[in-house]
Formats: sequence, C-alpha cells, structure tokens
Amino acid sequence: MSKNSFSYALANPLSVMLDKPAEDFQRADFFKIIEQKQIERLTFHYTALDGKLKELKLPVSNQDQADLILAEGERVDGSSLFKGMVDSALSDLYVVPVYKTAFLNPFDSRSLDFICRYLTRDGKRAPFAVDNILAKACDIFLENTDFEFHCLGELEFFLISEKELDIFPLGKRGYHESSPFVKSGNILNEMIRFLAQMTGAVKYAHSENGSIDCLQSELEEIRGKRAEQLEVEFQSKPVAEMADHLVLGRWLIRNVAYQHSCVATFLPKIEEGVPGNGMHFHLELKKNGQSHMLSSDGKLSEFALHLIGGLCEYADSLTAFGNTVSSSYLRLVPDQEAPTRIFWSNLNRDALIRVPLGWSFGPNLARILNPQAKDEGGKTESRQTVELRSPDGSALIHLLLAGLVMAAEWGFKDDRSLAVAKKLYTKREAIKNKKHLDAFPRLPASCVESSRILLKKRDLYERGGIFPAGIIEYVAKILKAEDDERISQKLQELPDEKRLKEARNIMHRYLHIH
Repeated sequence: MSKNSFSYALANPLSVMLDKPAEDFQRADFFKIIEQKQIERLTFHYTALDGKLKELKLPVSNQDQADLILAEGERVDGSSLFKGMVDSALSDLYVVPVYKTAFLNPFDSRSLDFICRYLTRDGKRAPFAVDNILAKACDIFLENTDFEFHCLGELEFFLISEKELDIFPLGKRGYHESSPFVKSGNILNEMIRFLAQMTGAVKYAHSENGSIDCLQSELEEIRGKRAEQLEVEFQSKPVAEMADHLVLGRWLIRNVAYQHSCVATFLPKIEEGVPGNGMHFHLELKKNGQSHMLSSDGKLSEFALHLIGGLCEYADSLTAFGNTVSSSYLRLVPDQEAPTRIFWSNLNRDALIRVPLGWSFGPNLARILNPQAKDEGGKTESRQTVELRSPDGSALIHLLLAGLVMAAEWGFKDDRSLAVAKKLYTKREAIKNKKHLDAFPRLPASCVESSRILLKKRDLYERGGIFPAGIIEYVAKILKAEDDERISQKLQELPDEKRLKEARNIMHRYLHIH
C-alpha cells in the first residue's frame, strides 16, 4: 500500500510509519515502532466491570521481553476487576493485546498502548468480561440473522473550567455555537485530533445546548465554575469496535481536559433546566458491507422494522445498562428532548427511537448547489440508521450494546416484532397530544424500578448463555443500592430551595461516572 494512503494529518501515526492499515499489524511491526519512537513501555488497557478503562504499564528493555509481552499478554487480578464475578482463590486472568488497536499514547510519548481482551487459564474468553459478552452476542446475531450489526455512538459531556471575565455570556444557548461565544474550541480540537488518529472513526464534534455561567454545587471541584456542553460523534462501525472506541473516548476526553486544568464529566444531568448528557446510538444492519435499512421504495425495510420491534420489546430493561445512576432519571423527563415513553417516530427527538435523515435522496447532494461540478460523482450507499435516545453518560457501554444486539436478534427471531413496531409507531404531529402519548408504555422512573424490570426480564439476556446470571445480579444490585424510588416525585414535594439543593447533590454525586 502506498504511503499516500496515509498522507492525511489525522491518519493513524502507526499506519503512516508502517505503511499498512491497523488490521494488518504484526508483532514484528511493533519492534520497529519501539526502536523508532524510543518506546520505554507498553501500556495495556481493558474495560472492567465498572465500565472504566484500566491500565497496566509494562517497561520494555529488549526485544525478547517485548516479544514475550506481545505474544502472551500478562496476568491481572480478576477478583479486583470483576468483584463478585471471580473467586479470589482462582482470580488470575490473562490480558492479551489486540494488535489492530495499537496507538501512541498522546499523554506519554514513551508509551505504545493496546486494548486487551480477558482470557481464562484455559485460553478461552472470560465469559463474565463485558467485552467478551458483547463479542458473543455479535457472533450469535451474525449466525442467526446473517447480518452485521453496526452502530455509531455520541459522547456528550460538560467541560468545566475556571470562570473568567466573559463579555459574550452564552446563557443556555449553545447548539453548534462558534467562538467567541463558546470558549472550548481549541480543547475540543485537541480531543478530536487524538481520537481520530487513535480510532479513525470520528465523524464530527460540536458544542451542544447546555451552558452554565456559574455552577452551583457542594463540590469544591466544580463550584462557581463555567460549564460548556460538547459532543463527539463517531462514524458507524461494527458494534464491538464502537464499544472500545467509546470507552477509549471517555478516557481520552477526561485526560485532555485534565491537561488543560479542566474537568470533563459525562454526568446524565448537571443542573435543572439545562440539557443532560445523553449517549445516543445510531444502529444499522449490513450485509457484505451494504446497508439493508431501506427497501427499494426508499422506506424502512422489513429488516429495520424487525430491529425496531426488538428495541421496543427490550426498551424498559435496557435502562438497567444505559441509565445506571439516580440522576439518569432526572434527565428522562418531558420536554427535554429525552424520552419517557416507548414509541418510535420519524425525525422527532422526543421519541425513544428516532428515524433520522439517511441520505436516501440520491448521490452527490452537492450537485444541487454546485452545478459546475456535475461531472464529479458521489457515493450512492444509504446511511440510514435508527437512533436510540434513552441511554446517557452513565451507561455501561459494552453491556448496553450487548443488550442492543440481543434486542435486534430477538426482533429477527420472534414473529411478534413487526406487530410491536407497528403498534408503537406514532406520527410526528401526534407527539404533542399528551393523551395520545400516555397510551404508550413508559420507561422506568428510577434505578430501583430498572432493577426490578431487569430481574423480571432477565431471560431475555441470559438466553443462549450470553449474559451470565452473575452479571444480571450485579447490575440489579448496584441499581437497587441507589434507593431512588419515586425520586422525581419526592423532589417535587420539597420547597424550591431545598429541592434544588437536594437535586444538585443527587446530580453531582457521581461527577466522574464511568
């Protein structure tokens, strides 16, 4: 492959140096990187039960040592990373690098980093590891449907910084705002530069609706500071890859913020009347690289309707993985572009499942505005997706995506899915009719309620041995521990000042969630 293929500034630096795509990386390639970049250590990353990216630093002083690490991985204490899942008497797990995930650490110039998978003592994927649960769900989906499950995720977060003299107060506006009205453009540029080089999968980034000139909080770390809401959206990729990209993205965004003396938080809700941090997912079905979301008449295909039916069937229990703290349910309230009922619709952002524009008009839209370029072609492939809008920044990403894959597989396997999809569709104009909306099933209103629904519907996840029973029980336990039954109603019963103080305490409790 010509080096011209990697001539763009945001190309993977390792691909540029090795003149090959990441999918073709070999162990011997990394010896060249280690020598050329004077690498002192390999850093292994892996996602634990709490949804956070962990790391292990492995110094390398010679090629034999590096070869052994890259070939065999290293041991870690599974009983600490997966508390309650692994017996401390049999706690060792292997973490083994996935070569195509290699990247140069932007915060440590002497480190070459990898995403790893967990293997057991007999060399099999650890069945309780969140990434392996997702991988197994994907394998079963492909086997049973002959479709590949792709998705893109959106990371919304608040960047919190010291408040300075501001001659351009933003108030609560901010969607796609530009400087000087938003102050974080340079920091956001740095985040997407590193993420694009590391993953090759960043679609775009922009400022979002939320903005707070002076945060009120009991936490000294953020009290009195300015907060701007930002979003990074990824390109559609196979779902297991997307899970790794999103977990890595949260890690990188936090670290870039820290380098600039800022705090990045993915809290579901940060202030009353200010939009929360969603983590929306756009889903699509592909076969041999081609989308199968639309039929020949440009409408959603039957395959897409099976997918939607499955998502609707699983929707209330999916909150157990996508909305894991009490403040999640202060975000899922009416009139905040966050769903409270289980239905789907075209374009409307109040729906649980939204069907956005999908470039189904035809190739090369630019020809309409640039007739002088009529000889230049365009791609004809549809990019139609369906968007799930309930998850937020507290999501256990790998488990949530495994749940989405299982929902889709149920949709294909169970004949009822088309009837479910038909029953739970509503037109855009009907969404403003409260009586009409109240007829749809509602999403859970607390972690405790989500816990009950997950346990009631656990067979949907444990079928085929995909979700171990221990994982379901662990998630149900942490949800129940939030003790937040009727949280919104209880807050509304308090006097205004006391309500606001208590709401902020709840919202800011998990500042560094996942």
